[in-house]
Amino acid sequence: MRKTEVLSRIAREGLIPVLRAHSAEQALAIANALEAGGVTILEITMTVPGALGLIEQLAKSSGDRILIGAGTVLDAETARASMLAGAQFVVSPALDRATIEICRRYSVAVFPGALTPTEVLAAWQAGADAVKVFPASAMGGAQYLKALKAPFPQINMIPTGGVSLKNASDFFEAGAFALGVGGELVDSNAIRDGQPETITANARKYLEIVAEFRQR
Repeated sequence: MRKTEVLSRIAREGLIPVLRAHSAEQALAIANALEAGGVTILEITMTVPGALGLIEQLAKSSGDRILIGAGTVLDAETARASMLAGAQFVVSPALDRATIEICRRYSVAVFPGALTPTEVLAAWQAGADAVKVFPASAMGGAQYLKALKAPFPQINMIPTGGVSLKNASDFFEAGAFALGVGGELVDSNAIRDGQPETITANARKYLEIVAEFRQR
């Protein structure tokens, strides 16, 4: 899938579940629960044991049905390994220019992390396709995102950290390109307790919020 198609799909769906788990098996169960709820985009973080193998497995088994990305990518070497495994976008919690450069070389969408106005601008100037504003909740949530978008309306921003069902619509109103949602949606405890339907139900609720905002 071309990078323009990847970005269009993320903008349309508006939801990037940040998948963290204690094992690859647990992560796969979470991925299945999310897909059952209608989610077609997944960010597999490098903190998941066997993350690269899981990305490869999901990329091969799902084809274009699910858009698989790599998260918590801290360096260019990991970014390259993720892309070779099948990741179609790369996300980092911080700004690493070498990671951006290698993603641009291979025409893979890259979302580096930033927080301050200086960092957001630096990430955009370095070639980010969108900037992950992280941790968004620590700086005031949707109001902070709105403040950032005022001088930088041209920069696509993906707030992550503290995004919940209660404030998801606020982040969209503030100008979010998409939402990065972690523990509020990707609950490994639900899998541990044998309740994947909890994740499925919450996934549907998030997608309903996206749909309602798009209709407005």
